Amino acid sequence: MPDTEPTTTLEFKPDFAEAKQRWLAFWEHEIIDRPCCVIRAPKEGVPPVAWPPYMAGALEEFGPVIEQVLAAAAATYWGGEAIPCYTPSFGPDMMAAWMGAEFVFERKEFGTSWVKPCIDDWEQALPLTLDPNNYWWQRMLRFCRKLAQACQDKLLLTHLDLHSNMDLLLALRGGEKLCTDMMDCPETIDRAMKDARALYAPVYEGLYEAAGMGRAGTLGWVNAYHPVRTNTIQCDFAALIGPTHFRRWALPALEEEAAYLGHCVYHFDGPECLVHLNDICAIRGLDCIQWVHGARNQPFIEWMDLLKEIQAKGVAVWIPCSVEDIKIYHRELKHHLLFYDCWAPSQQAAEETLAWLKANT
Repeated sequence: MPDTEPTTTLEFKPDFAEAKQRWLAFWEHEIIDRPCCVIRAPKEGVPPVAWPPYMAGALEEFGPVIEQVLAAAAATYWGGEAIPCYTPSFGPDMMAAWMGAEFVFERKEFGTSWVKPCIDDWEQALPLTLDPNNYWWQRMLRFCRKLAQACQDKLLLTHLDLHSNMDLLLALRGGEKLCTDMMDCPETIDRAMKDARALYAPVYEGLYEAAGMGRAGTLGWVNAYHPVRTNTIQCDFAALIGPTHFRRWALPALEEEAAYLGHCVYHFDGPECLVHLNDICAIRGLDCIQWVHGARNQPFIEWMDLLKEIQAKGVAVWIPCSVEDIKIYHRELKHHLLFYDCWAPSQQAAEETLAWLKANT
């Protein structure tokens, strides 16, 4: 599908054209009259509808899930730069499942899925390839096509949480074995990472095409929008390795992914990864960091010094906030290097927050 700027309007987003312009300014680290603000609320005069649970569509019939997506989107006020969207996820290790690993679903207990490591011998497993007939790959493509058809001109499908690069090897091999392999057979990991890196573009494009992302633009699973293409990239495995191994295997893959996308957000998961902050902030094409502080650590708002440090490196930050604490962030941080991600208790509260931002920027 050609990389041409789309002009499609969205039924659930009457001000879509205006929101596009603010997103384009965000990617250039500029602002028009206020920062980007993704703010959602219950829509006035519409009965609330719950969104489908995480991983809906993995095991269920597609039809009822799609009906619920449309109903929930119609019952949501998509304010500011919030683009009506849905993420068709089957869980965090989808890419490994597409490479042949066995999916395990324990949704009632954990609300997630994982895969069983399936590589016992690298020599037998390499090269890593995507079987186009893989059941889970084909199921996701079918789900995306069905959603795209039903949601056209109403809402967008976001790109997926791919867990590519070293996270793919982690899922396929297992953490302890992969850590040992980096010491015992680093040249083999070089080969495995070469394969993993080569998979990113065809996987991205397969989903991009199936979900019709070329019609109206793309969001990553962290909901930042670009009229051509974007996604959220990451390497959670970085928490287990030091700078030398990160620079040998993870960083080149992340640099390739960011260059391929042109604009992207980085999912920075936990304090254990902070040793890599300088390397990550220097990646060209990486415009914004989603800092995730972790459940056992101090609340997000208490990481203000880190957010300021990231901004000082010329990288924007994702700010999850309420309509109350958005004013604290607005006072402390650079407005052209952030976007707010906010849920308001009412449509009126959302509209008042947007007006406040404009008046105080």
